[in-house]
Amino acid sequence: MGFADLSIQSIATEYDLTVQSVFDLCDQLGIAYKNQDTNLALEDAKAVIMQILHRQQSASELGGLS
Repeated sequence: MGFADLSIQSIATEYDLTVQSVFDLCDQLGIAYKNQDTNLALEDAKAVIMQILHRQQSASELGGLS
């Protein structure tokens, strides 16, 4: 499996999240990491990003209901 040039820190920064929230996503998805500088495997990075986007979309849809 190839590695994406994306660390947990860079994903957190890109999506305006805390490093801890990305750690939590990794834990939920069963993705191993050592620290915020861990570069994720390509498929793992995609899974984390897709989960972030899904949550952001869900949050924006809920905000539109009020």
